Amino acid sequence: MKILAISDTPSKALWDYCTRERLQGIDLILSCGDLPKKYLEYLTNFTSAPILYVHGNHDGSYRHGEPGGCICVDDEVYVWKGLRIMGLGGCIRYNRDEDAYQYTEREMRRRVRKLWFKAHRAGGIDLLLTHAPAGGLNDGFDKAHKGFDCFNDLLEDYQPRWFVHGHIHLNYDAKLPRVCSRGRTTVINATERYEFEIPDPDPQARHKFLWKNPAFPTEE
Repeated sequence: MKILAISDTPSKALWDYCTRERLQGIDLILSCGDLPKKYLEYLTNFTSAPILYVHGNHDGSYRHGEPGGCICVDDEVYVWKGLRIMGLGGCIRYNRDEDAYQYTEREMRRRVRKLWFKAHRAGGIDLLLTHAPAGGLNDGFDKAHKGFDCFNDLLEDYQPRWFVHGHIHLNYDAKLPRVCSRGRTTVINATERYEFEIPDPDPQARHKFLWKNPAFPTEE
């Protein structure tokens, strides 16, 4: 299965005359947010691959109309051809903009807890799709770009094979890796665009440790 991850900055290579050729062979598109609606809608014209997305902190305009032809997986455990995807958009709260998708650490923890039953019912998750990174895992030093500590707990408790996020532009720091790992999880920064391949999921696979509710405190 070939996946295209996109985030934050529209790719000039895709928003061009060769879009159909560049999307050839892509099975699934994952958007980590902060992309114009018209960009996502443009891509739907040139591929049959579904476009799944979460909200970025600058996607306030989506509140007045979500991107047509795309599927929002925010606050969902979405299963596509056996691939179990947990979606959690937004970033850490850094101002009082009520239209922006911003959350305190406590608010994000509550969102995670609400997804436990869906993840339990799916037998686990294979891919965590977010806008923000995990706290201390290639996040930023300023308040707006700090990651969520509870995402580290998610990686520990659910052990997804892949964690795809955006928000941290690679030009912020020359030392930022595009791909790294945390335990058994491959962590991918999707800024602009990144293609990767994964084995076709086994719909029968189940994570036995998920039959117990993970220890996820509601308070910080």
